[in-house]
Amino acid sequence: MNSETHRRALDEPAASAWAALRSKAFFVLWSAGVISAIGTWIADVGAGWLMTSLTTSASQVALVQVATTLPIFLLSLPAGAMADILDRRKVLLCTSLALTAVAIFIGTMTHRGAMTPNLLIASLTVGGICTALAQPMQQSLTPLLVERQHLRSAVALNSLGFNIARAIGPAIAGLIITAFSVAINFFVDAASNLAVLLAYLWWKGASKPAADYQPESLLPAMRAGVRYALHSKPLKRTLLRAMSFFIYASALWALLPIVARRELGGGPGFYGVLLSCVGAGAVGGAILLPKLRTKIGTEGAMRAGMAIATLALVALALVKNQLIAGIAMTAAGTAWIAVLTTANVAAQTALPDWVRGRGLAIYLTAFYGSMAAGSLIWGHVADWAGVPAALLLSAAVGAVSLALAFAAPLPTRELDLTPSLHWPEPAVSPSMRGKVQADRGPVLITIDYLVEQADVAAFLEALNEFRSERLRDGAFQWGVFEDADRPGRFVEHFMVASWLDHQRQHRRVSKADADLQARAVSYHRGAAPPKVEHFIAATSAQAEVHGP
Repeated sequence: MNSETHRRALDEPAASAWAALRSKAFFVLWSAGVISAIGTWIADVGAGWLMTSLTTSASQVALVQVATTLPIFLLSLPAGAMADILDRRKVLLCTSLALTAVAIFIGTMTHRGAMTPNLLIASLTVGGICTALAQPMQQSLTPLLVERQHLRSAVALNSLGFNIARAIGPAIAGLIITAFSVAINFFVDAASNLAVLLAYLWWKGASKPAADYQPESLLPAMRAGVRYALHSKPLKRTLLRAMSFFIYASALWALLPIVARRELGGGPGFYGVLLSCVGAGAVGGAILLPKLRTKIGTEGAMRAGMAIATLALVALALVKNQLIAGIAMTAAGTAWIAVLTTANVAAQTALPDWVRGRGLAIYLTAFYGSMAAGSLIWGHVADWAGVPAALLLSAAVGAVSLALAFAAPLPTRELDLTPSLHWPEPAVSPSMRGKVQADRGPVLITIDYLVEQADVAAFLEALNEFRSERLRDGAFQWGVFEDADRPGRFVEHFMVASWLDHQRQHRRVSKADADLQARAVSYHRGAAPPKVEHFIAATSAQAEVHGP
């Protein structure tokens, strides 16, 4: 199947929006995730409300969100690298246990009356670190749980499950705070983590390695992930659009506890209702989103979500009515699911399996970094100019972001990034076999092309399109030269760090890349295929053996 056929197959709608649930493993992990997410929301509402009772500072209240998002921003990339090289099941089990311990600690200290703003922030930061380690691994497992044609369904259902939890969790949280005490919220969260622990104890597929070849160590793996993101145009465009949304939409979550308590005069029950409205709107949006995409397209759905979120911010700033606030937050939930699902699917489909954990970690870094930065900004603006002014300013940024959406639309094609394995093994002479060690390098690869003068412009255009693949999959240098003595003879070259890195490169080139390469090679007019040669850096030991 070529990449165009694959693209058409991906564009065909799944038999059902619920198709991913036919996978038993996906259903079990999805259900466990929903239960755990309900507990997380119960704890999040408790943390936000607890902080408003410990301090009157808007910036300190906003720090609750910063504490949970900043660690993910800082640690997602190494966590993503670990997702591609470690046993994901073991890590997920350990992080679930650690999150349980953090929830029990916060609940105990709150129950004893020993909780302080700084201790709460520190505890939430530890929980954020555990979440930072777990999230890239959890997201990278989705393609293992479902067939590829059901990936869009799986991503949408993951978002739906999260928002079902958002609809249920805050309402339960408000009832618990009102009927018992805020400390109970954290104990409920600890109990909900048992669902995830049991699910990963049952499903051993999470231990499957991300690559079928010798993985990199941590730092090279991180560099490879960054390199891929820098040279993947679809992923870069997705990151730009996601960040432009989250930087202003973060005001909805950072300032909502203050809006509920001070601007609208509500109690913990009302705060829980507002968050439940967000969840209800998101659930409704997830159900309606497939039909909406059919009518206005993926880009149209994302732009609509951005516009609605902007209007919700304006409504919260200007209207001091609890009912209107509930309607605004319901609309914000619908907007959030439209943008989040669209961006997540775009990121997933821009990544091959070998770098999925790292790529999604970079996406999460952009997501949580924007959320953390936005929360800090809007919290300080609220302290300086008031909550309504902060909400209106964030809405103004939203209008600018919406304008950017028209200037930089999301990628419209979903390429086939499965390995093509069409590159032949590098030729190595018998005398060199013992000298070519895996870590030896750097390695220079050259490809000779013979091109008619009339085709030179088209050939160079095709070859430059293929440049990103070389750099994305392992090369640190690329170039093309024309023979000064023989016009029409071109030498493409690229360099990789080691012989092992070039072998990895052979296994990373995708079917979509093969189509690009075929286009460049179609301009070659030699009697034989383009000549490929490999040169490996000489060592000083070799120079001593061979002499001057």
